Amino acid sequence: MTDPLADADVHRVLDADGHVLPDAEVPDLSDETLVDVYRDMRVTRRFDERAVSLQRQGRIGTYAPSAGQEASAVASTHALADRDYVSYQYREHGAVVVRDLLSEYLPYWMGHESGNAAMVEGNVVPLNIGVGSHIPHAVGLAWAASLRGDDTVVACHFGDGATSEGDFHEGLNFAGVFDTPSVFCCHNNGWAISIPEGEQTASDTFAEKAVAYGFDGMRVDGMDPLASYAVTREAVERARNSDSDAEGPRPTLIEFVEYRFGAHTTADDPGVYRDESTVDHWRDLDPIPRYETFLRETGRIDDEGVQAIADEADEVVAEAVDVASEVDADPAEMFADAYADLPPEVRRQRDELLRQVEAFGDDAFLREE
Repeated sequence: MTDPLADADVHRVLDADGHVLPDAEVPDLSDETLVDVYRDMRVTRRFDERAVSLQRQGRIGTYAPSAGQEASAVASTHALADRDYVSYQYREHGAVVVRDLLSEYLPYWMGHESGNAAMVEGNVVPLNIGVGSHIPHAVGLAWAASLRGDDTVVACHFGDGATSEGDFHEGLNFAGVFDTPSVFCCHNNGWAISIPEGEQTASDTFAEKAVAYGFDGMRVDGMDPLASYAVTREAVERARNSDSDAEGPRPTLIEFVEYRFGAHTTADDPGVYRDESTVDHWRDLDPIPRYETFLRETGRIDDEGVQAIADEADEVVAEAVDVASEVDADPAEMFADAYADLPPEVRRQRDELLRQVEAFGDDAFLREE
């Protein structure tokens, strides 16, 4: 087995084969929670497979696959309290799975804004498509929580490519100055679409960028769920710090070093810019079988348990697809959130469309599948 992170300076609990490393400390979690992490990773992987298939069928829009990156999204969300917020880019589907919002989430990818609205109830901020532009908003949310004194942490996810955007620098600088209860989760999957990390930054690591803003940066094996949990948990405690003897809440930048097995999105062809043999090396660190080895060796799961979780993953995802497929589209919603006050021409288009729907019926505007 190859180990692309063998010589990397990253925090790890498991080796490449899924065995606990000498002197490594396994997070103090119940057996149930440790198995839940595995379950959520399996559900995320199954959802990813179905979502790619749905996109190929024309049933959802362009989609960002997450295979290979389940551990960081799932484990980091388990490290949060239910009251904490998750603000994410577009690939951290595992965070939504942990919050049990899959049936609310999928309608968004089918074009229904109601999906985003429903996720807010689970403290998941609507996903962001503009690279890095959500970071200042997440910092503002964390600052508001601090001003209110409600003891809430905001975990903000983004890819390594976002660190080349001005929003990243402005957001982290503000967080450092005002001590916002923020955990910045940078997913370094090796590529900013087709640009390798070495061509978008001269820094040795993304974690070290935190130094410029006056707080800590940490690097972790993002394909090791135990390490991802432990590092995020430490960052959450630092952000939530209510110990009167400590210096107070401080943000943290976490660099999850990982790899995306598939394309950047379903509109991308990774074979154009990367060697597939490199992907094969990273597949040896696949977080799901790697973590399963740990669970098996420690007696927390067996063949029956693995099969039960696989069956559950199928059922959960199938139910989400069924629920999302039953959402009725309201044509008026296309015009609802772009402007506070519709410009005259857009208002004219909306009114004309609604008149046509009323005159000819919904069926005249539905595409047969």
